[in-house]
Amino acid sequence: MSSQLSHSRDHPRVRKSTSDSSSSSSSSSANESLRHERLSRLNSSGVSDASNDMTKNHAESYFSRRESRLSARKKAEEEMAHNDYKKMYEKALATNQRLKSRLETSKQELVVIQEQLQRAQKKERKGELGSNILETEKKDSWSLRKKISDMEEQVKVKAELHTENQRLKDENGALIRVITKLSK
Repeated sequence: MSSQLSHSRDHPRVRKSTSDSSSSSSSSSANESLRHERLSRLNSSGVSDASNDMTKNHAESYFSRRESRLSARKKAEEEMAHNDYKKMYEKALATNQRLKSRLETSKQELVVIQEQLQRAQKKERKGELGSNILETEKKDSWSLRKKISDMEEQVKVKAELHTENQRLKDENGALIRVITKLSK
């Protein structure tokens, strides 16, 4: 009897473990059957693998087109910035050339006026001319001196402009080098 009692005790345990294992296997089979049902519903609703592939291809092409548009826009902006600096450099170079030519012209005018002043002073010293002529030459001499002082001021201003222009040109070159390094 004790053997029957021990046997009856063991048997329900076996049953419990058997029922437990059957419930776990039934839950995994239930999950699998639900997955199959979902797939069959998707397939029966008209959604196929081909349409999924087409949707994926459509999304991929959209993103690739978007990426190419963004890269093209970025490239255009970089070129525009580079062209702006190039235009600024060319403009500064043209201004520099124009100022140089004006400076040369002013220097030539200054030389001519100084020669005229020297001739007028020589004539004044000799006293060959009459008082009327002397007065007009003094006025001319005074006006020439005034022109010389004005032109000297202009030469100073042009020299300052030339220096400033050279500094801007150097800065522009530095900016272009920086932009070139950044674009690489």
